[in-house]
Amino acid sequence: MHFTKALKVLVSASLVHLSIAGYILEDDYSAANFFSMFNFQTETDPTGGYVNYLDQPTAQSDGLINTNNGLVYIGVDSTNVASGRGRNSVRLESKKAYNHALVVLDLAHMPAGCGTWPAFWTFGPGWPNGGEIDIVEGVNDQATNSMTLHTSDGCSANSPASAFTGQQNTYNCYVKAANQSENEGCGFSTTASNSYGTGFNNNGGGVYAMEWTSNYIQIFFWPGGSAPSDALGDTPNPSGWGRPAAIFQGDCDIDQYFMDQQITFDMTFCGSWAGAAWGGNCAAQNGNSCNAFVQNTPSAFKETYWSVNSLRVYQNSPTSNTAPSAASKPQPAAIPAAISVASSAAPASQPTSTASTPTSTPIASSSASISSLSAQAIAHSGPITVTAAPVVITVAAPSSTLMPKVSSVYSSQPAQTLDVLPSDAEVLQSDEFGAGSPGIPDPWRRKHRRHLAQHVRSAHAHF
Repeated sequence: MHFTKALKVLVSASLVHLSIAGYILEDDYSAANFFSMFNFQTETDPTGGYVNYLDQPTAQSDGLINTNNGLVYIGVDSTNVASGRGRNSVRLESKKAYNHALVVLDLAHMPAGCGTWPAFWTFGPGWPNGGEIDIVEGVNDQATNSMTLHTSDGCSANSPASAFTGQQNTYNCYVKAANQSENEGCGFSTTASNSYGTGFNNNGGGVYAMEWTSNYIQIFFWPGGSAPSDALGDTPNPSGWGRPAAIFQGDCDIDQYFMDQQITFDMTFCGSWAGAAWGGNCAAQNGNSCNAFVQNTPSAFKETYWSVNSLRVYQNSPTSNTAPSAASKPQPAAIPAAISVASSAAPASQPTSTASTPTSTPIASSSASISSLSAQAIAHSGPITVTAAPVVITVAAPSSTLMPKVSSVYSSQPAQTLDVLPSDAEVLQSDEFGAGSPGIPDPWRRKHRRHLAQHVRSAHAHF
């Protein structure tokens, strides 16, 4: 697998100043802006639910959405007998898509009750190829929350039981996995009855957080009033939150199976899960037909609403990123004298100081790019390591005369910085890596475009 265009990764002295940092706030879906940050989907429910999704003006005029008292309300029609496609409801999909994120949802109330199927989740393009992450989901009178991934073939989660507090129910994330129900995915459930539905609401709500990185996807839950102090702040730090309720890692290349995720709230009825699972107390109390109950009993859905205290999305971004605009894009700067190139039979180990770097020869040219280093890597039949104490960039020799891949970019001292030209980010998003580029499989293209765009920027990447 190779690039068809050169990617310049330049280490300079004073362009875009970047350093490794924790999470910082990227998007605040506050009550004042909440609905303007979502699209209202009105298509027929893809899960076969007995539901009629409304557009924003109709939902607002019918009282299904509001932002009174600083809370976001997303509800359903609990007044009228349903007809046509089903009970009136709302499905929201964020206008923005994310690649890696920490999503924190503080809920005062969630939908609950027989016939309901609420979900707070994310999904990528070309389902299931772009992946799906279910953060909050359940049906009917379910007592605990379901947390699930849905993917194309080749992804499974098999974390050790000591790594999470919930219960793992299935392991293969593929929607058509053998020995699992259709679209079951790999899933966990919480063990506390205050994590979903009526128990959640009676306990004063709670907070869910989903962290998505290249190495894992994990979901945390805290009952009302018990979330860590930083979880709802501007600089949350999941490393101090203890074990998650669910963690998805193992035999799955996260960046191949999850991309461009849109945040979604929906509230459907019956359908392929709630309808199929209709039975038990719901059937005993309300008859044998889920659809008939939902159609003819509007008052049963007065508790079927989301009440959102806050929704925030964070990115693991540098503490400072003052990149110039495209109009003022700078030319490549001269490489500092401290930077050198060394050949080696194997990738260099991470240095602890400048003294530990290999013997090297200074670069003669005024700039270094992956393409120029590629030629040296080929000549030496091995990787080339660029050191800029204590930052190391290793370029692996390609198997052909096309482009190499970046093997690693890392910094042994987070206080140091790696400077990358703004033009690199623009190249990564250009048509050079558009779908169907010759010789580049789309999943691999998306994976490495995201890796370079995100991880090179934070000076920590592995390919």
